[in-house]
Amino acid sequence: MNLRERKKLRTRDALLRAALELFATRGYEETTVDDIAAAVDVSQRTFFRYFAGKEETAFFVPRLAESHVVEALRGRPPGEAPLEALRRAMLESWDAINEAVEELVPIELHMRVYRVIESTPALLAAHLRRAAELEEQLAGIIAEREGLDVDADPRPRIIVAVFSGVIRVTERLWSAGDDFSLDAMRQLTTTYLDQVGLTLAENWRTEPSP
Repeated sequence: MNLRERKKLRTRDALLRAALELFATRGYEETTVDDIAAAVDVSQRTFFRYFAGKEETAFFVPRLAESHVVEALRGRPPGEAPLEALRRAMLESWDAINEAVEELVPIELHMRVYRVIESTPALLAAHLRRAAELEEQLAGIIAEREGLDVDADPRPRIIVAVFSGVIRVTERLWSAGDDFSLDAMRQLTTTYLDQVGLTLAENWRTEPSP
């Protein structure tokens, strides 16, 4: 990477961090593109060289994290069951995700912005829309791994929907909880994912039917 490219990368990262800091402290709706640019002492025009808008800055880090999960799923052993492949792709890519995130912004800031996304209607709607797109991508990968036609066989979409539903539950619980740490989110996610197979297979009755 030459000097010009490094300078451009530093500017992009500075704009990203400034945007996230403002979202976390001031609120997403209360922050403008001009505010972000001013925080880095650049023009609005410079901001738009790097980002299409402030929504892109809000989701830049989550998109990076998602790309790691997608690649981890692609790399899972071919004989692994679909749900186990999804589970391991999520949990075993966690450290790589953390490293990639920390190269851009502090983990603590990333987690604070995650709560902003959960509590801001416009961002939450965009988050759910993006989640649906990610589900389609993951279902396509599962179908390809299993030699299935994703449009003819419902199972890849079903298993990804189950997996994504668990992730949404843990995200919501973590966001509403008192423990703000990354370890708390990781532990909650692990606990819930570990229960999926048993939950789907077991009879939940603790007493015999009359």
